[in-house]
Amino acid sequence: MTDVWANIWTVAKLGEKSSIGKRPDHTDGDKTGNAMTIKVHERLLLTGAAGGLGKALRGRLSANCKTLRLSDRVDPGAAGIGEEVMLADLADASAVLAAMEGVDAVVHMGGIPVEGPFGPILQANILGAYNLYEAARQCGTKRIVFASSNHVTGYYRQSETITADHPPRPDSMYGVSKAFGEDLSRFYFDRHGIETACLRIGSAFPEPRDRRMLATWLSYDDLYRLVTACLTTPVLGHTIVFGMSDNPVTWWDNTRARHVGYAPKDSSEPFREAMYARTPEPDLTDPVAIHQGGGFLRMGPFDQG
Repeated sequence: MTDVWANIWTVAKLGEKSSIGKRPDHTDGDKTGNAMTIKVHERLLLTGAAGGLGKALRGRLSANCKTLRLSDRVDPGAAGIGEEVMLADLADASAVLAAMEGVDAVVHMGGIPVEGPFGPILQANILGAYNLYEAARQCGTKRIVFASSNHVTGYYRQSETITADHPPRPDSMYGVSKAFGEDLSRFYFDRHGIETACLRIGSAFPEPRDRRMLATWLSYDDLYRLVTACLTTPVLGHTIVFGMSDNPVTWWDNTRARHVGYAPKDSSEPFREAMYARTPEPDLTDPVAIHQGGGFLRMGPFDQG
């Protein structure tokens, strides 16, 4: 009997560039030399391509597709080899539909990434999420990797370990918008069969910036590993995954997402000693130190005028 998966995927190492003569479906691995299976799509759509995480993923995702379509409301820069650019405001349904045409899967990093006035969040994160899923339904796109946030559960305490089964406790209007996106994606899976991985991204930066991030840090390489796992796993369904590296202290349990196959390789531990040396002890009576959402608990309300 033919090995179906062998016909779909092969294994290589990240950092090795694709070359003429490779099979249409191949894999790269991570730059540390760890092998990682990758499904190669014909065309991926990366929204928010001009943003911080979009920029971090842009070069890496070239290994995951033959054509990477970059979209944002602002120009992400000239298209490189194997890239195409389509500007689209997420609040513009017709523009989002045009960007979705011919796309096999979506890595949705677009939208407002921080707390702020509700008006822009409503347009980009709520209406924008609806426009994205409606476009996917109309175009027949069946898999989306959705950038949710740890701020969906920011009002849980740092003394708690939570799973994807814990109900949302958003710490901000931004967190509320991401909770909406998770519910919307579940509806589109149940009703229309569009699979989604909701990535509750912790703190995705080159390195941790404060003591809280020792628990929430997600390296750019691990972000890419997580996105790749979600794009590659044969059966995704509707899955919530906490986006974190292999940090020794964490508040999140990813047991419910083991079928995705995400295996983080980086850790905040090498930064711990220096972080403790340059930062003061937290005030354990401060809500920012009590709750998982950290500084978002202090943001707002904002003047809508």
